[in-house]
Amino acid sequence: MTIAAAVRFAPAPGSGWVAARAAATMLVALTVLWWAGRLDHAAYATFGGFASVYGGAVRSARRWRLQAGVGALLTAAVGCGAAVGALPQRAWVSVPLAAVWGAGAAVLSDRFAWRPAGPMFVVFAFSACAAIPVHPRGIATAVLVAACTAALAVALGVVEVRVAGPAADVRGPIPAPREWWRVHALRCAAAVLIAGSVTTATGLGHPYWAMTASVVPLSVITLRLQVTRGLHRVIGTLLGLALAAGLLAPALPMPGVIALVVGCQAATELLVARNYAAALVFITPLALLIGQVANPRPVGELILSRLVETVVGVGVGVAVAFATRQRR
Repeated sequence: MTIAAAVRFAPAPGSGWVAARAAATMLVALTVLWWAGRLDHAAYATFGGFASVYGGAVRSARRWRLQAGVGALLTAAVGCGAAVGALPQRAWVSVPLAAVWGAGAAVLSDRFAWRPAGPMFVVFAFSACAAIPVHPRGIATAVLVAACTAALAVALGVVEVRVAGPAADVRGPIPAPREWWRVHALRCAAAVLIAGSVTTATGLGHPYWAMTASVVPLSVITLRLQVTRGLHRVIGTLLGLALAAGLLAPALPMPGVIALVVGCQAATELLVARNYAAALVFITPLALLIGQVANPRPVGELILSRLVETVVGVGVGVAVAFATRQRR
């Protein structure tokens, strides 16, 4: 990748529809939760809404199947995470289970050629929900919120195909080579287990950020690309935290917060297919805004924790990739 490409802030071709359906999903979900007085469920809605970004910009009459499948998996991850969140020892219970979710989602990603590739969203959904304390009666509510948002995302994707029409000459997804599935799964499991154990043992506030970041470099195959993806994650997060500090500083009314979340979601989807680091500039404040809506924390502490745990997670992921590289 050239330096010009690395710093290019420009929408990827065909990303407008992806950005529109992802932003619309977030807008409807957060507005409904705000109206119902249950913005503490915003994280569950966000994870269900991630189904909207799968399938990419290529409109296919079969894309809804992929989105529905991933939406169901994300909903299951939310439900499992919420169940762990009801346990008194949820911090340590969540680490090995997150590794299992990472390995399973990695295999499914390779088998069905997910775009975006890899288990990052599934690991994030499970581990973040496992960190939220919840009463056992709240588990069903978490599942319902995630499922409804995922269903909305799939429905908007279907409407998009009906309105704009399917793209001509759409080729089916090409699965990764079968021999890669096991390697990818074992790498993701090891990275999540190590990153989660280190950050939980040291008492850092958000181990799920480290676990999520650890699988990011592993979604691509060669060591060079893995290192590049890791650097993108760190640099984009650093720039995104600078933006987040400005957005989180003022006490905005809730409509303003929702507007910022929707805007960050749209900007992310416009940029992510072309430049992952550029997209992270908006993904980072998006995640922090959602977290602050559900559970407000001191901004300085939040930003420092996000940076440290991202660096730890990426470092673990790259180290696992290096240790398991093909020697030849």
